[in-house]
Order: sequence, then structure tokens, then C-alpha cells
Amino acid sequence: MTKPSIHFSLATLLSACLALNAVHANEQAQSATTGKLTATPGGSNRASMETMQIPSHGSLMNALVYVAAGAGPHPAVILLHGFPGNERNLDLAQDMRRAGWDVLYFDYRGSWGTPGNFSFSHGIEDTADALNYLRQPEVAKKLRLDPRRIVLIGHSMGGFMAVEAAAKDPAIKAFATISAADFGGRFLKSLDKDQKLAAIENLGIGLAQEGMAPLSGCTPNGLAHDVADHAASWSFQAKVDALKDRTALIVTSDDGLATENETFAEALHQAGDTKVTAVHLATDHAYSDQRTELSQAVLRWLASLPK
Repeated sequence: MTKPSIHFSLATLLSACLALNAVHANEQAQSATTGKLTATPGGSNRASMETMQIPSHGSLMNALVYVAAGAGPHPAVILLHGFPGNERNLDLAQDMRRAGWDVLYFDYRGSWGTPGNFSFSHGIEDTADALNYLRQPEVAKKLRLDPRRIVLIGHSMGGFMAVEAAAKDPAIKAFATISAADFGGRFLKSLDKDQKLAAIENLGIGLAQEGMAPLSGCTPNGLAHDVADHAASWSFQAKVDALKDRTALIVTSDDGLATENETFAEALHQAGDTKVTAVHLATDHAYSDQRTELSQAVLRWLASLPK
């Protein structure tokens, strides 16, 4: 190769490198103008994750939505975490998104860095506010979701929140509970053998043992009093009449909560609900070694819901 050819090749290589650097710099500049650390590549209908803060009674709840691929509008799930929320079930959220569902996850007031004071009463309000947020036309449009097709799915305390919210909101046609905590029913049952003050103390001890570190503005005793003050209206049996026309999935495990959840499912059946599905998995409260089976049960049930 002659010297002029070498010079020409080096010049061509240098020009190509400069062009690539210019493209990279332009991409960085575009990312900076969007205010995001990373830009979303490709078309506007790709699967994505959106973060937001949802207003609830003077606080802003930290939240995110896994947005399904496609133009939509997609059906949506509000995924409700338990007490205190160590198992967030975000693997289920990813699986549901792949199946075409938008999935909203949020942290109640006073939990996991969301400002405010945590309580069970506040959690019920927060769930209602999350529903109202998704139903706003501009939010539904941005997230490509159908506000008429929102399903509640809750684990443990989240199951309690799902039952409460669905009972209050006739527009919720389907809900699912995963080892739901029937706080009211359990407290009322404990009164059979304990005086009220003793029952409140025992409940507070149990809540403290679950772990309070991720929660703020509350005490175990205060949360126990919250349950005691609302036990009759919060029991699952008190919600049967309101929920007897809904589609429900009741998932249980070997965690000591199965009997009360099976009783709830049977009560719905007895009240005339023919759309109750019960699934039992032989595992612990977090479904630690049955995650795939749990996901399959949830996805089968979601696929069976009316379009």
C-alpha cells in the first residue's frame, strides 16, 4: 500500500470515529433534556416503566407502573403489598406485563420512604386514591390503559386492602387475594378467649414481630387499636354481601391463614357467587419456593376474565 493510501485510510477512520462521537453526544444531550438518566429506545408502544407520585390526603405516594407493550388500551392491575412489605411480588408484576397487563405498584403513606403516617385506615384510603389516579383520563392515556378494566391483587395485608377497596367500589369487577390477612375477623375471633385490652396487646406484639422498620408515624399498639376500632366492619365476613357478584381468586398457602381465607371463599359461594376460584400451594407466606406456580395461577385467572 502506498503512503497516500495509508493517509486516506487513516483520515477515513478518523472521520468515522468523530461521527460516532457526535451521535453519542447528541443522544446524551437528548437524554439530558428529557430529565431522565436513560432514554427509552425504539417506538412509543414498547414495554416500559413509568414512575410517579400519587397524591393521597396531603402526601405523595411513591409509585411505578410496568406498562405493557402495544398500543392498548391495556387492562390494569393494582398490586398491593403486605405488612410491612418485604415481599413486593414484582416478579408477578413483570409476568403480568408480559401477558399484556399494566401493573401499578405503590407504597402506602408512611411505608418504604413515602411521606406521611402509616396505618391500616390510611392504607384503605391510599388504595382508593391509587384507583382514582389511574382513572384520570390523562393518566390512562399516558399509560395506555383501560380505566374500566382495573383488577386489585393483594398479598397478605394487601389482600385485606383489596377486599376493602373492592367492597367499596362496585366498578371493580374482579379482585384476587394471596394469603390475605383478615385483620377484623382475626381480632373478633381472639375476643372469644381474651379480653379486649389483652387482645389488643397480643395483636401489637404480633405486628411488632413482623417488623416495623420500613414504616413511619405508627406504633404496634397504635396499629392494634386501629384494628380493634374497626374490627366488625373490616372482617371479611362483613364484606361478603358487597362482593358476592364479583370474580375472585383466593390463593392460600401453609402459613396459618388458609382456613380463614377458605371460609371467606365458601361464604362468597354460599351467598351465590359462582365466580370464585380457590388455589392452594404448599409453601410459606412469601411463596418462596412456589413463585412460578403462584404466577401461573394468577395469569390463568387473569386470562379467564372478560375482555
